[in-house]
Amino acid sequence: MDFLTYSFSTDDIWWLETFIDDWFLVIALSLFVIELIRYGLKKTFTRNLLGDSVTNFITLGTFILIVALVAATYAGVFFYVYDNFKLVELPLTPWTILCCIVLADLAYYWEHRFLHKNGFAWATHTVHHSSPHFNISVAYRHGPLDWLFPLFFHLPLAILGFNPFIIFLAEVVVQVYQTLLHTETVKKLPRPIEAIFNTPSHHRVHHATNKQYLDKNYAGIFIVWDRMFGTFAKEDIKVKYGIYPAVKSINPVTVFFSGYVKLVRQMWHAPNWRYRWNLLIKPPLWAWQQENKNK
Repeated sequence: MDFLTYSFSTDDIWWLETFIDDWFLVIALSLFVIELIRYGLKKTFTRNLLGDSVTNFITLGTFILIVALVAATYAGVFFYVYDNFKLVELPLTPWTILCCIVLADLAYYWEHRFLHKNGFAWATHTVHHSSPHFNISVAYRHGPLDWLFPLFFHLPLAILGFNPFIIFLAEVVVQVYQTLLHTETVKKLPRPIEAIFNTPSHHRVHHATNKQYLDKNYAGIFIVWDRMFGTFAKEDIKVKYGIYPAVKSINPVTVFFSGYVKLVRQMWHAPNWRYRWNLLIKPPLWAWQQENKNK
């Protein structure tokens, strides 16, 4: 019990976050190699799969460059809110870290749900969903504004009194956990795990274009959020991955900007300003329904 009340320093939290980031990337790349071997053994390895995987890592590199440019501002907002608006000052202990991870996961659920329900947000998140494949590399497929939206959903944690260093660590833990979900190698896990935690099976559903799977399973670590808020779907039939209409390209530049290029084109051809506003704030399904209304 002494460990649970141990007081960490900010240097300890920073070291832990860096350790997780650095070593997990090595682990993820190793798992990806195993997946490539599996594709080879099943004779499903194709040039398109390889090109798509390379594109995924290039979008990751581009995303990291963007994050490097905005990191100081992003962190500064958290520290400003924490210093000036926090309700209490919570200590840096294992208990607060654990609580922050759970709350960050809940915040991620609502952020993720928002990304699917708002046209402007979907334009960046659609990049992640645009791959017709599903493997570890897809977890690293990023859009240009993926760094922006977590700010609005995780900032309340700073108001509650969580040190920004703990919040950043919690964000990393949630993202690292999710990376492992992008695989077809792992089928279904034991029922108690499937009932509480997000699993590869649950996340395959989230990446599906099958009608019964659309807008389901937004969870990060705990699938209980989807069960609580009515967005859970069980993997019953074979999943078809991607988006509609498909991005038929493995060019990393095309893929990275595909969502906003499509949104700009839709707004350019929109009949009026009200329609343009709706393209920004309504779910992508609304735009599809409008485009197909008279067909």
